[in-house]
Amino acid sequence: MHFFLYFIPISIKHNKKMKKLLSLWITVVIILFQVHVSEACTGITLTTKDNSMILARTIEWGGSDLNSQYVVVPRGYEQYSYIPGGERSGMKFTARYGYIGLSVEQKEFVAEGLNEAGLSAGLFYFPGYGRYEDYDSKLKDSSIADLQLVSWILGNFSTVDEAMKAIKKIHIVPIDPRASTVHWRMADITGKQIVLEIVDGQPNFYENTLGILTNSPGFEWHMTNLNNYINLYSGTTNPRTLGNIKLSSFGAGSGFLGIPGDVTPPSRFIRAAFYQTSSPQKETAIEAVIQSFHILNNFDISIGIEFSESETPTDIPSATQWTSSTDLTHRVIYYRTMYNSDIRCIDLKAIDFNRVKYQAVPLDLIKQQPPSRYKSIDQYSVYFVNVITKRPYLS
Repeated sequence: MHFFLYFIPISIKHNKKMKKLLSLWITVVIILFQVHVSEACTGITLTTKDNSMILARTIEWGGSDLNSQYVVVPRGYEQYSYIPGGERSGMKFTARYGYIGLSVEQKEFVAEGLNEAGLSAGLFYFPGYGRYEDYDSKLKDSSIADLQLVSWILGNFSTVDEAMKAIKKIHIVPIDPRASTVHWRMADITGKQIVLEIVDGQPNFYENTLGILTNSPGFEWHMTNLNNYINLYSGTTNPRTLGNIKLSSFGAGSGFLGIPGDVTPPSRFIRAAFYQTSSPQKETAIEAVIQSFHILNNFDISIGIEFSESETPTDIPSATQWTSSTDLTHRVIYYRTMYNSDIRCIDLKAIDFNRVKYQAVPLDLIKQQPPSRYKSIDQYSVYFVNVITKRPYLS
């Protein structure tokens, strides 16, 4: 996703010459990055025997470091939407609910988040198939930028149904019409999950009972495409004969022989669907969270895969910049990053959203995996408890 398009320096926005130069630079960047780099996102859903609901996802971008942050948004926090051209003078929205968001490039652009009511929302890259309505300056007060829709949803609604009803009354527009579109995933503690795609200017909602989402083509196409893999099943194929020749599997898991292994969205959708549905249901939320990270290990994209031999890959550790796992039931967001594989978490129940101040904090203060050395097994156990299960308090 071309997040870099939306950096419009406030100090120069009234300088016509600088705005022209900036516009030319943006055009060049669009051309370069649309040709060479894509973004991939993979989302899964797990439920537990104690009825906890976990939404997990990756976010990939091989073009540059997204400089992601977690944002803490209190009740009553006011924001204005960006409009085409980069001015922040669109719809004003005030948070009724406090929330935690994981942002990309700018703190206003929340790509994944959870609010205190247990509503989760996230955006996924959707190139070539979506189209927003044209921006109308007369509707500025009810127009919101696509990359700010997640913030608006999390701050204003407690259920998917509430958000769906309200979305039909607003206008979702791009900040730059040349940039790609996105589509969205929303879920709440009732278990309802939907996908929102805007095609030909009209919002389309799809019930997502499977709980999988990737990128283009549209969600309905992906669901239909599952039928092409009806032959796949978990486990190992039974021995059989071919004429008078005995055939047997080379190893475990041969029931998945033929599952697509490339990183295109259709292949990732199929792979995620079968990995998710074949995973045993866990007892508790924390077990499912750990399980979700293991499943999503299969979707990490190494940095070089998006570049041809004649190109120089971006100097970042991975195209998979971060992976998150959201426990809607207990209101906890877990994440790890390309710089630090340790799983960290933020517990929304530990935050007083009436008193907390707005915060935007880099996911990685130090952009390097910290080495850990243990003198004993007991020391490792203490480390595990602190990193995996500790609930940091934000104030």
